[in-house]
Amino acid sequence: MTGSEECDVTAGPGVLDDDHFHDECGVFGVYGHPDAAATTALGLHALQHRGQGAVGIVTFDGEHFHSHRALGLVGDNFGSAKVIGRLPGDLALGHVRYSTTGDTLLRNVQPLFADFEFGGLTIAHNGNLTNALRVRKALVHRGSIFQSTTDTETIIHLIATSHYSTVVDRLIDAMRQLEGAYSLVAITRQKLIGMRDPHGVRPLVLGRLGGATMLASETCALDIIGADFVRDVEPGEIVIVDHDGLRSIKPFTRAPRRFCIFEYIYFARPDSTMEGLNVYEVRKRIGAELARESPVDADYVVAVPDSGVPAAIGYAEESGIPFELGIIRNHYVGRTFIEPTDRIRHLGVKLKHNANAARLKGKRVILVDDSIVRGTTSVKIVEMVRAAGAAKVHMRISSPPTSHSCFYGIDTPEREQLLAARLDIEGMVRHIGVDSLAYLTMDGLYRAVGEPGRDEEAPQYCDACFSGDYPIRLTDHDEHPVPEQLSLLTEQA
Repeated sequence: MTGSEECDVTAGPGVLDDDHFHDECGVFGVYGHPDAAATTALGLHALQHRGQGAVGIVTFDGEHFHSHRALGLVGDNFGSAKVIGRLPGDLALGHVRYSTTGDTLLRNVQPLFADFEFGGLTIAHNGNLTNALRVRKALVHRGSIFQSTTDTETIIHLIATSHYSTVVDRLIDAMRQLEGAYSLVAITRQKLIGMRDPHGVRPLVLGRLGGATMLASETCALDIIGADFVRDVEPGEIVIVDHDGLRSIKPFTRAPRRFCIFEYIYFARPDSTMEGLNVYEVRKRIGAELARESPVDADYVVAVPDSGVPAAIGYAEESGIPFELGIIRNHYVGRTFIEPTDRIRHLGVKLKHNANAARLKGKRVILVDDSIVRGTTSVKIVEMVRAAGAAKVHMRISSPPTSHSCFYGIDTPEREQLLAARLDIEGMVRHIGVDSLAYLTMDGLYRAVGEPGRDEEAPQYCDACFSGDYPIRLTDHDEHPVPEQLSLLTEQA
């Protein structure tokens, strides 16, 4: 394997905590495209919202694998012809990452590569393996030597120790020993392989461009390169693309479908289509449901940008209250050159958002946001809107209360840090400083995605962050309620 692994130890997340769940990861794979690396870089650019901590691309040119992995954004690391030129081949796999397991260190950056008895294989996944620590310990006990702290490496060691002969059978054998939510993509010397967990919690779509085949986390990654969306990869399905074409197998025990409903609320890009539903339209319907459930007299509906905008539009249309840009977002604040002192952290919200005082002064305002996590940003937003002269500030949240942590690939605080787990509505009203607060009900959320309501006996989606109903066992968490720290904690360039 050739290539570079460049690390800027000063590059990292900005000092601003936007008090949202952090997106998990995004994957993009391509088979049979002469400009596979450039195509993958474009696909990852469209998926940048799913992870801003690190990015990597691995290609295969018929003889060798080539790799470039780095911390930071896609455009900062794959924007030059020189870098793309070092990644030849018509097979490629790329990944954008926000750390959910393992720190943001270069050796944790995916795709991960390994040489096996059958040849090279590189692998990347979106999600979280909920028994990876237990499996890792067993592998280390048998002599495996881990190079990273990411759960993805567990898959590589299970493939290496499998007694099956073909790469696909080894991969199946490995994933049968693992629990969790994942969409996984791998490339070998001859194949592009994609897989979703049996519950289908995390998304994965199939696309085509001419004679090339793509796998991606979202359809927006296909749109940017002009590829056609073919279909979603099914829960528990493995798709294999090689010189014989595409074949599909379903080797796992069938499980209830539990796609992550928070993809529709926040994670996915609004222009993506997931499981047959356009994300933007779902978010508008969520806003309309919220307006019907929790009306309030006001002069303006104002979105907390950007994630609250579609729901705010839906709320405004349903309620008949005008939508206004009462908060303006600065889109160039992902990082800052300013040292992260306490004083600068205090200014964080104003660096990212500013109230449009000319429209807010003397007005009764409905603020629409997608969720409240810790509540710190909500407090500052409300203070900012009141300081701009708003007469009344009501807050409407386009999801049910976030009262439980996610263990399926979303980086969330411990439960005791979640505002909705500590306070009731009245307590949150006082804490945030609003005149009223209302959340979308669970049934309202389900109606927005086309269901009559939530089936309490067999929920149609994974909604564990609201309900605490976890569809997949939390083996590592149950055995280690306080996360166990692995040895690898620092890395220098």
